[in-house]
Amino acid sequence: MLKADGFDEAIMGMASIWREGSKVDVLVYDGNKMATMLSKDGMPYGDAIDFIEFNVEGAYVGIETPVVVWPYLDEE
Repeated sequence: MLKADGFDEAIMGMASIWREGSKVDVLVYDGNKMATMLSKDGMPYGDAIDFIEFNVEGAYVGIETPVVVWPYLDEE
């Protein structure tokens, strides 16, 4: 399984998905936690989301590429 460097704390678990005709296990990351981690390092939160969308979600590196989910945050 492939990992996104520096985001171990944001791992939610694994998912079995179909890619390119094969069933593979991939890591699943919480996008909100990833953005918070980048924000703690000084990146504005909105820029952190843009970074994740482009550099993590947009980087296909083979069938074991991790998946990022964005859990809904209920602010009520």
